Amino acid sequence: MSVIIDSVTKTFGTQKALDLVSFKVSEGEVVGFLGPNGAGKSTMMKIATGYLIADVGEVTICGQKITPDNTEVRKLIGYLPEHNPLYLEMYVREYLEMVGKLYYIDGKDLKREVESVIERTGLGPECHKKIGALSKGYRQRVGIAQAIIGKPKVIILDEPTTGLDPNQIVDIRTLIKDLGREHSVILSTHIMQEVEAICDRIVLIDHGKIRAEGTPAEISRMVGGKQVIEIAFEDNNVDISSLNDMAFVDHILPKENGFEVYPAEGYDDIRPMLFRYAVENNLTMVTLNRVVNSMEDLFHRLIPAK
Repeated sequence: MSVIIDSVTKTFGTQKALDLVSFKVSEGEVVGFLGPNGAGKSTMMKIATGYLIADVGEVTICGQKITPDNTEVRKLIGYLPEHNPLYLEMYVREYLEMVGKLYYIDGKDLKREVESVIERTGLGPECHKKIGALSKGYRQRVGIAQAIIGKPKVIILDEPTTGLDPNQIVDIRTLIKDLGREHSVILSTHIMQEVEAICDRIVLIDHGKIRAEGTPAEISRMVGGKQVIEIAFEDNNVDISSLNDMAFVDHILPKENGFEVYPAEGYDDIRPMLFRYAVENNLTMVTLNRVVNSMEDLFHRLIPAK
């Protein structure tokens, strides 16, 4: 495992920000740390980087424990905080060279590393500018570029798309997805669409406690979510009452332009069976669509609105 978070607890005064939080991140995995504002996400990100120290529990990065005096483990981590702390009067390349030097990269190696992260984050057209002259989207790219200098094993991104416009969000999500091919990535967010778009696995937190963990499909099963198959036929008045007798069907509900078919217990994707039913009964199917619970549905089931 690249990251092991084990029973981490953190208290600020009388408020317990994290309460025995545990989860793991495998090599080459993008894990979404999802929760509402104030759930404890940023606190956990800061502890995972060693910026804060847990009251109880341990964080292990690639086999090394994070402790106040372990500087070597920090070389394994790239970090983009929620509020991207950039030096606005510095030029993009100048700033990235400074960060590289903090990792003791110099000479030709530094030049190659800076050019590599500029190319990888799409900063080429803007790298001659001062950071203060960049759009919010390009500033986020600079923040991600500094997080991947030195080729860290683990990248931690705290709310990386906050405040971006829709086009910028798509670009940053694509970049993060690409990073997941070579790094272990922890991404904190309160945006359900974010985890659906880019994360392999989800850790759902609320009031400092883990509420659920797994892939979207695993979490859906955990909370009793059921998939639905939408079907429609060329003849809107077709009689499919015999379909109710099939072992793979729990029940069918008519809708305006077709039917919703609910699978029986133990069956997952029943679309091939429905297709065979249509063929065997000489029915022309015009819609066969699998609808699963969205992350927004699952989020509201696990964390009801207060």
